Amino acid sequence: MKSRKNPEKNSDKKSTSRRDFLKKGLLAGAGTVIGGSIVGSFNAFAESGDTLKVLGPDGKVMAVDKSHLKEIGARTEEQMQQAGREGIPGKKWVMVIDLSKCQNARMCMAACQHAHVLKPEQHHINVLQMDHGGDTAPYFMPKPCQHCDDPPCTKVCPVDATFIRQDGIVLIDNERCIGCRFCIAACPYSARVFNWSDPKDKEKYEGVEYNIELNVPQKKGTISKCLFSADRLREGKLPYCVSACPNGVYWFGDQNEDAVTNGTSKETVKFSELIKENAGYTLMPELGTHPSVYYLPEKNRTVPFKFEGKTTLDKEEHNS
Repeated sequence: MKSRKNPEKNSDKKSTSRRDFLKKGLLAGAGTVIGGSIVGSFNAFAESGDTLKVLGPDGKVMAVDKSHLKEIGARTEEQMQQAGREGIPGKKWVMVIDLSKCQNARMCMAACQHAHVLKPEQHHINVLQMDHGGDTAPYFMPKPCQHCDDPPCTKVCPVDATFIRQDGIVLIDNERCIGCRFCIAACPYSARVFNWSDPKDKEKYEGVEYNIELNVPQKKGTISKCLFSADRLREGKLPYCVSACPNGVYWFGDQNEDAVTNGTSKETVKFSELIKENAGYTLMPELGTHPSVYYLPEKNRTVPFKFEGKTTLDKEEHNS
């Protein structure tokens, strides 16, 4: 799959974004870029007594002396810009979802909601019950953003708030988002949600600068969606949803390396073989969006689906 991008357009967008970014100073998610080194370096500067709440490398809110930010800000701003809008060089992230293993545990949803400070009714990933109709057994299908190689959402945004990075992840910059919802209308997978009200724990995150890779703090009047846990990938970790699933539903990895790792077993296999040998597919391929999320069919289910108190197999035997 190849990404369809306009180099000149992307260059203009990056220049505009960088100018805006440099006006804002250090973003609070710096820990996701250079780890604990930033936090550790705070001790090298004098205290001013004026503090600012930021997100530390562990994702928790912490108070940091503003003088520290001024001293280290100049050398981290461009790193943060590259991290947030350009992505990780040489990577092409893909997710594989094994429908035969999903038991609707919804721990993937819970982990995602916790990481991105979402309300109970807000979902970056949702688990749907699917039914082909008739007497066929329903199955469960997790549905995150598909992170398309040719995403229609990015083409309709008038302010470059949503964009695709070089590693294939589609992100939203809520510092730019004006809440027009054009991207929601353009997304064929219904993968985006609008923040109609004040975010969860609004008071707790007062003064915390926005982290584009974590999409925290959430903001009223802006768009929210699955990020492929871009902040976790920066640290060499699997996405929140992948790590939280107890049933081995998710595989995640780098298509360029042809390797994906299972979140439960930690087994790593070739992405191409996993897809080929299990008849993997993407959603609505006729649209030409080229999703980065693949599905394995709901064959050989680990748990039989119950039909009126009997399994589907019991029903077939009864009819025979």
